Amino acid sequence: MSENCNHDCANCSSDCADRRMTKEEMLVKPHETSHIKKVIGVVSGKGGVGKSLVTSALAAIARHRGNEVAILDSDITGPSIPKAFGLDRERAMGNKEGKILPVVSEGGIKTMSVNLLLDDPTSPVVWRGPVIGGVVKQFWQDVMWQDVDYMFIDMPPGTGDVALTVFQSIPVDGIIIVTTPQELVSMIVEKAVNMAKLMDIPVLGLVENMSFIRCPDCGKEIAVFGKSHVDETANLMGIANTARMPIDPKVASLIDAGKADELDCTELYPIMDIIEKL
Repeated sequence: MSENCNHDCANCSSDCADRRMTKEEMLVKPHETSHIKKVIGVVSGKGGVGKSLVTSALAAIARHRGNEVAILDSDITGPSIPKAFGLDRERAMGNKEGKILPVVSEGGIKTMSVNLLLDDPTSPVVWRGPVIGGVVKQFWQDVMWQDVDYMFIDMPPGTGDVALTVFQSIPVDGIIIVTTPQELVSMIVEKAVNMAKLMDIPVLGLVENMSFIRCPDCGKEIAVFGKSHVDETANLMGIANTARMPIDPKVASLIDAGKADELDCTELYPIMDIIEKL
């Protein structure tokens, strides 16, 4: 593959090896000690919609149900998972063979993120796309995940190089798309859906975050960011399962305090039910 490859094979005349590889041949094997049953990608077409929150909440629900759970944070330039689980002061350890052990949260969720490898978690990651993609591959194949029932991959926003690396290198069983109520997002969601179709990966559900805020006095739902479009967007895209997550100060406080293990977002129960039926 050329150093300047943009992964747009349809408009490229190069005859590199990647063009001749099948989907199965492009998959990267995890470490020999890793036994991962299901891999779920959590994606968004744009940043700031709460993708990491949904990833953390689904992982917490799965763990509460007695599963062995892991989170691979592939958002290399904007990692959020260590902070959410109170691991921002932790560092991943390696063994003599250069393999990496995941950092385990207080609730038992195995995690790996670039911030767990940096001396200073506030240092910016100023790397080019191919390097970032290589790090994501290493998180999959060099980390000794051991037994995992569900691995959730917190994806970077958009449909760029890292997303393509994940979809081509890791056997993703399905994706959850996270969005917000604004009308613009239907176009952005469609981009994510079309990429999933292109990579032959099923879309398991659509989560509308910040869908409303519930009045603490009367219980009325107030659409702060406008009317919900999640159902009509899902119908348009052929997505069967949806969830609406409110703006909840309690959820925000748990994340800020590094206590994502304690998240219990009941709105996501149906989505987790779908994942468990895979």
